[in-house]
Amino acid sequence: MNSTKHHLVTINGGSSSIKFALYERGNMPRHIFSGSIENIGTDNTTLSYTDIITGEVTTTAIKINGFEEAANYVLDWLEGQPGFDSVQAMGHRLVHGMQHTKAEKISDDLLNELKRIRPYDPDHLPAEIMLIELFANRHPSLVQVACFDTAFHNSMPLVARLLPLPRKYFDMGIQRYGFHGLSYAYLMRELESIAGSIVANGKTILAHLGSGASLAAVKDGKSIDTSMGFTPTSGLVMGTRTGDLDPGVAWYLMQEEKLTPQQFNHLVNHESGLLGIYDKSADMRDIIQNKNTDANAAEAFDLFCYQTKKFIGAYAAALEGLDTLIFSGGIGAHSPEVRNQVCDGLEFIGIEMDEVKNMNNEAIISSATSKVTVRVIKTNEELIMAELVCDVLDEAI
Repeated sequence: MNSTKHHLVTINGGSSSIKFALYERGNMPRHIFSGSIENIGTDNTTLSYTDIITGEVTTTAIKINGFEEAANYVLDWLEGQPGFDSVQAMGHRLVHGMQHTKAEKISDDLLNELKRIRPYDPDHLPAEIMLIELFANRHPSLVQVACFDTAFHNSMPLVARLLPLPRKYFDMGIQRYGFHGLSYAYLMRELESIAGSIVANGKTILAHLGSGASLAAVKDGKSIDTSMGFTPTSGLVMGTRTGDLDPGVAWYLMQEEKLTPQQFNHLVNHESGLLGIYDKSADMRDIIQNKNTDANAAEAFDLFCYQTKKFIGAYAAALEGLDTLIFSGGIGAHSPEVRNQVCDGLEFIGIEMDEVKNMNNEAIISSATSKVTVRVIKTNEELIMAELVCDVLDEAI
């Protein structure tokens, strides 16, 4: 191992964004800077990054034509930053990992497998594969590591993975996988750090609520169920995704509206969810700001909170009780209004909120008499990725 190479980069490529961060390698990777290109494919594309010296966040409007150009822009920008010359490895968030149970070095065989399963997640995998190949072409000596978002849920029992289709489809890999695993891994580690192993091994519901949203039921530190299934489109209603949808809707729209499979996929992933109901924005902040004067905004807010509450009730049943509820994600960690409405009426499963603590976004927002501890923890997928990259590098020594 080259001792002069002591930095690593994490790359999180989505359908319309690329997030990146630079870390110094160590027992606990040290964060140096992070940034992102957001709104790729629109007229509002921006580059945001944290200044290495001042720590200030700078946001600049940029002109980008498509994801490939954005990927090259990110690499050009990274190559110009102090510390890039000593980057040893790159960690990539892979939304879909099928049966892979842990992070691993990206080989030709793994890359070919990812290409084979692109139809499983057409909104994420093609972009992630493009990023891997771009970095490999321009920096072939860098170790590239796949960090799978599905790995956290490999502990789910068969009953939670089965889809009620003919058995041959399960054998083809059509089953419930679950996502947001990197976030959930971080939240569980943080829970153990701040509350101890007994609490972390209890009955926990994790609510990662953001533009992409899901919940997970965790028992004895392992996922036993989660709201997203075969794709990240399923489960809870999200910013632009439908969440669970009657399959008859697909048949009807294809028959009556003559939608192609590609058009239907775009509809349920990019035109639906909160955006579809509110019809003006997918941003929960806009919805909350306007819900008292706009009926569509109010309905979008109510539906999101109602579905979240339903999943909490369902997972309390699956867990046969509940000890801890954790809110995270952009909405979960920053919206007292959502948390309050979600938890209102859940006293029957032991949840009692402290209104003042909730409005102040405190670490614990449940009351002193609540049987269930309700926490707010900001997630950090990039740090988990950095640690996974270090683990893979250490195994190679």
